[in-house]
Amino acid sequence: METIVLDIGETLVRDDRHWASWANWLGVPPHTLSALVGAAVAQGREATDALRVLRPDMDVEEACRARAAAGRGEHLDESDLYQDVRPALGELRAAGIRVVVAGNGTVRAGELLRALDLPADLVVTSDEWGVRKPDPGFFARVAEVAGAAPAATLYVGDHPADDLFPASAAGMRTAHLRRGPYGHWWADHPDVVETADFRIDALTDLVGLAGSAASDGSPDASENEEAKVVRRGGLKSVR
Repeated sequence: METIVLDIGETLVRDDRHWASWANWLGVPPHTLSALVGAAVAQGREATDALRVLRPDMDVEEACRARAAAGRGEHLDESDLYQDVRPALGELRAAGIRVVVAGNGTVRAGELLRALDLPADLVVTSDEWGVRKPDPGFFARVAEVAGAAPAATLYVGDHPADDLFPASAAGMRTAHLRRGPYGHWWADHPDVVETADFRIDALTDLVGLAGSAASDGSPDASENEEAKVVRRGGLKSVR
């Protein structure tokens, strides 16, 4: 394993502020929107469908522009990061692993993330590339910046359809992170269990996984009790 590529939302960044700000913009209690987001996730739909339940005629992109124009656009600071982000990324780099952050997000999100000076070799968003997950073109770009063969590249994310399945189809190894609504709800789905090379509960699990894999280069080296990583065999194509 030479390169680890990480998703952004609910992998590095908590989405609490994001949905709370939308609730405030729409004039509904945060718990109302959170419940609708959860329902969308459970149905296998996009989380933004929750916004259209509240405002059926909403153009989400237009609403985003309106919020930005009103001074209520995207915001991101240290408090939005999960606590394991800096320790895990720092230890991976110290171990000689190339660390890339690449996920769906706006140009502004990319600017805000880079301003946090994360211990990563590259931080980039889909809008900066002009292609969004799960489009195969996104993972073609991931392969370009990984600096390693797909089989030596691990993509880490919480969303099966956006992260695991297309990354696997691109020939990369995958780790499913049990975090956030998608990560928890779909963690034990048979397709996730069969597709994910690894299933983890925290980014710090990656440190032990990478270290053991580097020790002898064999797949069995990932069987590390301390890393609390569950190895799952087999890869399947996008469903």
